[in-house]
Amino acid sequence: MIREFRHRYNAAFTQARYDAYIHDINTSQRAPMDFHLCETPLFISAEMHCRLMAATNEIIAQINTPEYMVRSVAAIRPDLAVPNPTPHPEFVQLDFALCDDGHGGYVPKLIELQGFPSLYAFQWRLDQKTRQHFDLDPALRFYIEPYDETSYIDLFKHTVLNGHAPENTILLELFPDQQKTRIDFACTELLTGIRTVCLTKVIRRGEKLFYKHPERGYEVPITRIYSRVIFDDLCQQTGLDLQFTMREAVDVSWAGHPCWFFQISKYSLPLLRGDSVPVSYFVSDLPAELPNLQDYVLKPLFSYSGAGVELDPTPAKLAAIPAERRGEFILQRKVEYAPLVETPDGMAKAEVRILMLWPLGTPAPIPVCNLVRMSKGRMMGTRFNKDRTWVGSTLGYYLPS
Repeated sequence: MIREFRHRYNAAFTQARYDAYIHDINTSQRAPMDFHLCETPLFISAEMHCRLMAATNEIIAQINTPEYMVRSVAAIRPDLAVPNPTPHPEFVQLDFALCDDGHGGYVPKLIELQGFPSLYAFQWRLDQKTRQHFDLDPALRFYIEPYDETSYIDLFKHTVLNGHAPENTILLELFPDQQKTRIDFACTELLTGIRTVCLTKVIRRGEKLFYKHPERGYEVPITRIYSRVIFDDLCQQTGLDLQFTMREAVDVSWAGHPCWFFQISKYSLPLLRGDSVPVSYFVSDLPAELPNLQDYVLKPLFSYSGAGVELDPTPAKLAAIPAERRGEFILQRKVEYAPLVETPDGMAKAEVRILMLWPLGTPAPIPVCNLVRMSKGRMMGTRFNKDRTWVGSTLGYYLPS
């Protein structure tokens, strides 16, 4: 998207340099990556950065209202409701496809949004290592103005800890050592000083929670939880012996209350309007005369990583959804990702995730940095990009205007 930087980067790229980059990332943390890291960052023009920020602000203005907050409570599954909700999520992300605008340029189109933490800590490390291993122009920015690396770390730590001691704050996950995002857990520990604790290891006594110190063996009180547990994962598990299921009323505060996983999600899409928002419907609210299904994609509301997405819905597939579950699916108008990134073996498509932090007491989410995914398949997920190169997770660098 900045042709000069793209050509310069591609000309200087070597497999040996990339292999050294991956080795450094995998050995500099307690845990290695378990996903493919794209061979290149995305170079975002000043114009596209402005368009991304305008689209972000347009959407945030719609979800940051009392009316939306009240409406979104309906998204919470009653059997997964967690006590002591917070007034807003502390972590918000918007995923934008980069699409052809029909006039020789590109526009962002909203694909999904979430009120659940993303790879906030790993992206910090990724920026460091990318600059270390590749010759990037120092004018290129990763953090969204006015933030830089130092102020970003300070805001992230403040959002996670909110005044609690690191020893009493945990990153909570289900079987964290088996998760593909475990490198982000390791980076979070490094930035904040907190520990990662498996949900199966949490001890509950009444309204108090504890974990065992891994080296010394004594019990440590838990007063704050940075939750990375995805309910879709948890609900698929059977036979777990849990003292704490996350639905009990306990004496802790949440860094990312679990209910926001539902409230800021694909559930939000039919409620949003704007130039960057494709038309969406709850399947339960479809008009009598169906839209042209060839132009739509069918998505389950609360799955992730592309699970359950139907790219080619049909009337028969819609009819097969039980009546009581039709509110758990949406039809979203398809968008065409533009092939805009030149790579050695063809053009790649890109999706930009804007990462925001929303500490309690601040009026609105704060855009701070990004996460980019590249694809040469029909979707961004790994299974659509098998045996391809110059695809996968990365980050975007932009030129300030």
